[in-house]
Amino acid sequence: MLTACRGLVALLFVVPLAACSGDAWITGGDLVEPGTSTGTIEVLNATSNQLNAVLISNCNASTYGLNRLPDGLAIPSGGSYQWTVSAGCWDVDAGTFGVGEARQRMSVAAGGITRYTVTD
Repeated sequence: MLTACRGLVALLFVVPLAACSGDAWITGGDLVEPGTSTGTIEVLNATSNQLNAVLISNCNASTYGLNRLPDGLAIPSGGSYQWTVSAGCWDVDAGTFGVGEARQRMSVAAGGITRYTVTD
C-alpha cells in the first residue's frame, strides 16, 4: 500500500510538469481544437488608442499566451478584429503598449459571435 501511495504522489508531481512543458503553456493553446464546433470572438476597440496586442487563451490555460494579432497589425480606435475559436470558455486580454490592458472571460457559443468591446 505504501508503494502505491508513493507512486501516486510521484504521479501528482510529474503530470503537472509534463503539462507545462508543451507549447500550450506558452502560447495559450490552439484557438480551434480538431473536431470541435466553432464560434467567433470579435474585439471592438472603443478606446482612444490603437490596441497593439490581443491575447486569447482557453480558460483552462495557465497563461494568456502570445499576441494573436497578425504581425504588424493593430486594431485602430473604432476598429475590430475577429478570431475563429472552438466553442467554450475563453480569456481575452487586449491592450495598448504603455497605456494599459483590459481582460474579459467569455463563453463562445457554437456558430455564434461573442463581442468584447474594450473601452478607456
